[in-house]
Amino acid sequence: MTDTIGTGQPGQDAFPPVAELSYEQARDELIETVKILELGQMGLDESLKYWERGEALAKACEAHLDGASKRVEEALRKNDEQEEAEVEVEVEEA
Repeated sequence: MTDTIGTGQPGQDAFPPVAELSYEQARDELIETVKILELGQMGLDESLKYWERGEALAKACEAHLDGASKRVEEALRKNDEQEEAEVEVEVEEA
């Protein structure tokens, strides 16, 4: 059976490694994977390959979003610390 999932090339290399995908690439591929699965025009084995790929893509998207959330939280924490330090300096100068 020829596997053309992902790049359209046959074989194992048809899937680009999930770890190499940006958030946007993983999200877009996940959307396409869901659309393909919803068509229901594949056999069981191919459907399972798409489902497994979709699960991996969803986890990758979640990891990207978790990382972004942590970066935002860290930036906000640093901003709060800087503002507190500025307030302390203003109080000491007064």
